[in-house]
Amino acid sequence: MAQRRELISWDEVSKLIDLLLPQFEQTYNVMIMITRGGIVPGGMLAEAMDIQYIFTASVDFPAEEHFATPQQTKFLSWPKFLQFPDDKYLTHQNVLIVDDVWGSGRTITAVKNRVAAAGGHPSTCVLHFNPYRNLFGNQRPNYYGAITDAHIVYPWESDRGFQSRFITNIP
Repeated sequence: MAQRRELISWDEVSKLIDLLLPQFEQTYNVMIMITRGGIVPGGMLAEAMDIQYIFTASVDFPAEEHFATPQQTKFLSWPKFLQFPDDKYLTHQNVLIVDDVWGSGRTITAVKNRVAAAGGHPSTCVLHFNPYRNLFGNQRPNYYGAITDAHIVYPWESDRGFQSRFITNIP
């Protein structure tokens, strides 16, 4: 059975940001936006919260040929960090990690663990949390705008007919 898809508007994104802002229990002086999905909500939150130190994390879970099944390949590979801030920017800092959605939770958990290993104090934040796909038991984002069981299509992901002219493959 195919997963239900839900297209949300810019107005709905703005409302989710408004729901998130009063949830924050502490001040954050550093933000890590997970590429690509966390860039737009992260930018909106950084502006609203006046966070000055903004970084990106790009994480890949490459396929591993030695796993027996495609499911194992998808969920058991180690993360490869393509971009990540230097530890010196994270140590002893309250770090807000932002992504668009917590589906399986693998990407944001990998970033959270790396921030903690650097001596930072990580908190996670997403627009949507899908507890039905979560691979981490009772773990959940520290902050989230909504719970869903759908595949969310954000306004910055919808096809506008010009994307293919500007996209190039970067090795």
